[in-house]
Amino acid sequence: MPKDDFNDILAFISVVREGSFTRAAAKFGISPSALSHAISGLEKRLRTPLLVRTTRKLSMTEVGEKLYLNVAPRFEEIDAELRVIGEMHDRPVGTVRISTAEHAANSVLWPKLAPVMHEWPEMTVEITVDYTLSDIVSQRYDAGVRVGNQVAKDMIAVRIGPDMRVAVVGTPEYFAKRKKPQTPQDLTFHQCLNLRLPTHGGLLPWDFEKNGHEIKVQVKGPWIFNSSVPILRAALAGYGLAFIPEDMALEHIKAGRLIRVLNDWCQPYPGYHLYYPNRRQNSRALEIVIEALRYRA
Repeated sequence: MPKDDFNDILAFISVVREGSFTRAAAKFGISPSALSHAISGLEKRLRTPLLVRTTRKLSMTEVGEKLYLNVAPRFEEIDAELRVIGEMHDRPVGTVRISTAEHAANSVLWPKLAPVMHEWPEMTVEITVDYTLSDIVSQRYDAGVRVGNQVAKDMIAVRIGPDMRVAVVGTPEYFAKRKKPQTPQDLTFHQCLNLRLPTHGGLLPWDFEKNGHEIKVQVKGPWIFNSSVPILRAALAGYGLAFIPEDMALEHIKAGRLIRVLNDWCQPYPGYHLYYPNRRQNSRALEIVIEALRYRA
């Protein structure tokens, strides 16, 4: 393949990723018209259209989508290899993009990575809170964070935290007017604070397990949130019971602001893992992040 074809394919990949000739041209340092001419030349040589251009939308043809899905990852691998070689004898530079849940970002990523960022100021870590279990490869993340049983089998997984538990908690004022639940089924008589996650398409059921017996309970209450922090806030305000990671509640339990119930029904589950694609080489910046996050009991 002529050298110009490689340049034009890179231009095509950039236009698809940016969704705009103008933004892609700015990255290449050329005019939008020159970029459009390059892709038109590629389409002419391939004898098939790759992009559908309208005044409102830019989309790929079927052939264009196939070319992008097959070729873009290979260029990324080449780029990654070149970056690794360039960083071998230098300080780590560049951005490490991580997709994670809010609780993991606050309880693991921030406390472990904050000191690293002082040590390596040329490095950037971009943390995106995302509950959709996104495909980190197609979304161009360097790594993601999930609990251990949610990591795809084709990924490399590194444990970054201990096994976890949830806690069911409410204020003393709340329980002064209601009987404490003795079994998960009793929660149907209580005001509960719900969590809605896009991966479940609805309200997250409360999962319990005791002596090998598993129970999922759909609860009801006055508030629905899409993260745990406002759920804790609402519980502390006395609006109902919260089903939250144990570490978020312990301080308030010790201080007497919250009372824990159904403790024997809340069993440990696999802790957070950092996962990333199985490449031959990772950037030095990503390797530093991996080692900083690695869980050491």
